[in-house]
Amino acid sequence: MPKKVVADSERRRRRPTRTGVVLSEQLIVETALRMLREHGGEGLTARRLGTALGADPSTLYRYFRGMDELILAVGDELIGRALRGWSATDDWRTDLRELGLRIHAAYLAHPQAAVLTASRVSGRAHEIASDETILGVLHRAGFPVPAAVRIYHCFIDQTLAFAALDAAALALPEEARLADEAVWQATYARLPADTHPHIAPAAPYLVAEMNTSAYPAALDMLIASAASQLTER
Repeated sequence: MPKKVVADSERRRRRPTRTGVVLSEQLIVETALRMLREHGGEGLTARRLGTALGADPSTLYRYFRGMDELILAVGDELIGRALRGWSATDDWRTDLRELGLRIHAAYLAHPQAAVLTASRVSGRAHEIASDETILGVLHRAGFPVPAAVRIYHCFIDQTLAFAALDAAALALPEEARLADEAVWQATYARLPADTHPHIAPAAPYLVAEMNTSAYPAALDMLIASAASQLTER
């Protein structure tokens, strides 16, 4: 006889855990975010998560099929936080820029989680809502569908790529991160002009620029390029 299929709603734990809390998908995701911030990706395990929640680790599988599905939910939560409180204006360029900065900032607020999730595609609710929102901004701007999809592709990949790059730097141990940042001043600023004629005059600007994220400038370039395409049409 085949096993009875148990609905998701019936698999959820309704009784409090040992710590007195009632488990939910949201609580598990928020706890996973905290653990990633404190212990990094290698420190997020079902056993440790269960301990933090005061529940048997097997209980987590009532909510997620595995740890990978939980990681996807964590990424979706970051996107949801980026969209929270956002509202459209009458200027598509302002809207697109604000959305990009919000998504980038949401990932950088949790760099360890960003490293694990920025390259993933979850198909979950917040991710779908963000895609619909971005494409809606481009539609209202007047881009035809093929152009809107091309710009969306560049926009979201650029945003997530910078999020992953910048988050990876933030996730380094502080000693390593500070050592990397010091290289621009300690090495590049001291290269002589006779052997490095291009780096030497650029050195003060490199020192000032290279330890900050290039994402806002890159985002402005992308939006300017998109605007020029719209003007040409």
